[in-house]
Amino acid sequence: MASKSVNKVILLGNLGRDAETKFTPSGVARTTFSIATTRRYKDSQTGEWKDETDWHNIVLWRSENVANYLTKGKQVYIEGRLQSRSYDDKDGNKRYITEVVADELILLGGRGGEAAPVPEMSSGVGQGGSVVSMPRSAMGGGASRASSTPSAEPQFNDVVSDDDVPF
Repeated sequence: MASKSVNKVILLGNLGRDAETKFTPSGVARTTFSIATTRRYKDSQTGEWKDETDWHNIVLWRSENVANYLTKGKQVYIEGRLQSRSYDDKDGNKRYITEVVADELILLGGRGGEAAPVPEMSSGVGQGGSVVSMPRSAMGGGASRASSTPSAEPQFNDVVSDDDVPF
């Protein structure tokens, strides 16, 4: 009997930093960013309402055109799957990371409820401003390359090779 499994993630949250696009040696774009999701609950002992925030690392393949619109504070809807991988840091220690590989991204706006207009993507109107929906098939295709800035994370070319691209 065949077994069934599901690896599906749906997130609605706010970007914690601007998206960053880097390229594999063969030129495939890999855009990364983090989003925060917050849940509110009532503490059973004190009766006070508390907020608990979780941070999620998101990876978007072949989407170099969308990074300019993914800025800190913007609200986004993400659908994708969980993927875990490991790498060796600069000191030779093995590090593990779990990321959400996004299949669909919808820009819902941000601070002030305004979404950035994206002329080359399909758009509609939603609550609180314009909504820009970008299924995986509509992302990418551009030849522009965003400049990369150094970060505390491992160097992109040391972590991901063309063999890691999931298509």
